[in-house]
Amino acid sequence: APRPPHHRGGGGGGGRRMGMSRSDDVLNDMPEIHQFLDGFYMSRLGIRMLIGQHVALHEPSQESYIGLICTKLSPVQVAHDAIADARSICMRQYGDSPEVEVFGDANFTFAYVPGHLHQMLFELVKNSLRAVSDKYMDSDEPPPPIRVVIAEGHEDVTIKISDEGGGIRRSGLARIWTYLYTTADSPLKEMDGHSAGPVVLAGYGYGLPLSRLYARYFGGDLQVISMDGYGTDAYLHLNRLGNVQEPLP
Repeated sequence: APRPPHHRGGGGGGGRRMGMSRSDDVLNDMPEIHQFLDGFYMSRLGIRMLIGQHVALHEPSQESYIGLICTKLSPVQVAHDAIADARSICMRQYGDSPEVEVFGDANFTFAYVPGHLHQMLFELVKNSLRAVSDKYMDSDEPPPPIRVVIAEGHEDVTIKISDEGGGIRRSGLARIWTYLYTTADSPLKEMDGHSAGPVVLAGYGYGLPLSRLYARYFGGDLQVISMDGYGTDAYLHLNRLGNVQEPLP
């Protein structure tokens, strides 16, 4: 499964807008560009999935795998792996990282692509880590933990990521799904022509839009509900019935 660069989609931390140039504002005000990018990245995701599945089926088989699809995937285990990766980047940038608590049945499994689920959870937890770290950077109080709740439904598996990182201003909530919108400083300004790009906690503005495409690819969705001044809840819905076709353009 494709792994975009590590980035932040502007979803978790307050309403501050830093690193946004006038050209970025113009881009964000052109919905047809975002519609094109949604279609482009969804097509790319479908092609990468098709190629990856074909290659994986011609390699030695792994237990509980059909190509890239794990038939007994544990969302709790994937969540722990994604949290460890996100906290590692947070530790490198801030020197510390808020705790992340996971609630869910460790024995529950369902069929899904591990790489896709890891990518989505990594982005959402990373957003929350950055929001909480920024809010409590100069505070004497310990940062509150981020909570990841995994619920098994009849049609969906729903994962909620909750933080107390200050939330998102209502005026900026509609823009979190647009490409290049971010509340962090852009790392692109620090790159030279020969750099492959830094691995940073936030700043590219692609995290949330791409995560929502990953969710929708198999019939799921991603929703973000925020309380400005308190925190943000992200709801990741994963379809578990296998009765949804790819939403390719």
